[in-house]
Amino acid sequence: MVANLLRRADVPCVVLERGTREYIETRPRAGMLEDRSVRMLEQHGLADRLLTQSDTHSACEFRVNGEAHELNYSDLSEGKLHYVYPQQEVVKDLVAQYLASGGDIRFEVTDVELHDVLDDKPSVSWTAKDGNRHRLDCSFIAGCDGFHGVTRKSIPEGAVEEFTHQHGIGWLSILAEAPPSTEKVIYALHDDGFAGHMLRSPTVSRFYLQVPVGENVDNWPDEKVWAELKKRLALRDSDWSLTTGPIIEKRVLDMRSHVVEPMRYGRLYLLGDAAHIITPMGGKGMNLALNDAEVFADAIVSYYDHKSTTGLDDYSAICLRRVWRAQEFSQWMVDLIHRNEQPFMSRLGHARLQHLIESPAAAAAFAQDYVGASYSGTGLYEATATRE
Repeated sequence: MVANLLRRADVPCVVLERGTREYIETRPRAGMLEDRSVRMLEQHGLADRLLTQSDTHSACEFRVNGEAHELNYSDLSEGKLHYVYPQQEVVKDLVAQYLASGGDIRFEVTDVELHDVLDDKPSVSWTAKDGNRHRLDCSFIAGCDGFHGVTRKSIPEGAVEEFTHQHGIGWLSILAEAPPSTEKVIYALHDDGFAGHMLRSPTVSRFYLQVPVGENVDNWPDEKVWAELKKRLALRDSDWSLTTGPIIEKRVLDMRSHVVEPMRYGRLYLLGDAAHIITPMGGKGMNLALNDAEVFADAIVSYYDHKSTTGLDDYSAICLRRVWRAQEFSQWMVDLIHRNEQPFMSRLGHARLQHLIESPAAAAAFAQDYVGASYSGTGLYEATATRE
């Protein structure tokens, strides 16, 4: 996303990618885009396929003790929608657009090293897939390589502050070749733990099951997975049933949150998972990364077009306002629908959910947060600086 925005403003950049093009375009990832993210992609001519092939969602469903409670968040947020479009398809579109415009991507690079990050002219070196070593002098480095990438690890210990929170729960994440059994996301609160049903495509569904921290995926054969999903998602007095199919991915997620402050070190700027990890609750991860990309690209364009460092100086503070707001909402949702080992906390979650179901004011506040309409910290650099 950063590369496409800079390319459109005639700011040259080079993308270093560890994986092959096929790998990054097919690796299953998240799948929910907020209305604002779609509008941003559309504004820059990057949403053509998304707008024709995605599904839109206006409501979600909470299931409690076998009863379904629908919440139409679109009606409560001035018509804002979620777009269901797998992240790998977003990546595929962005790669195609960037390469078609003449953009430079180096695939299958290894042994990346950052140099002189605190100087005005930092550089990056890497080994190409042919085994040759390369070095590139640049003005800025955008660290978009995730929590385990080299950029965050290149920052000296103590140079930035890192905030980490372990949520004390695990998720068994399941991707199955099974048509969705619902037209909306389902969050089920059950005595045995949370279960979630997410939509990915007309033929593929994502499911989540709450499991103990450190659970071994080998303890969950397919038959047990489907039996547990059917039990936790079941509805009383209903003919609803869960559609099953071949499971194509099964892994245990460590539910944790992590934030780096500030999201920069010298001429290195961190974006997306390199700067912040968030739980999947609420579908915020990809949307936060896209927001980081927009704020950073606008700041870079302003630097070159207007000789202004304001956007770069303010980049971290602008992004972190949205990041922390999303973290708070995600944490609230975790507490809302998960069974807690402390009975008191589980009862609090039940009380919060009951309040959400019964209170129009609580539902309206939830809708604004869920669809991303209430988050501050953006809009100061709304893609206004462009090159003639």
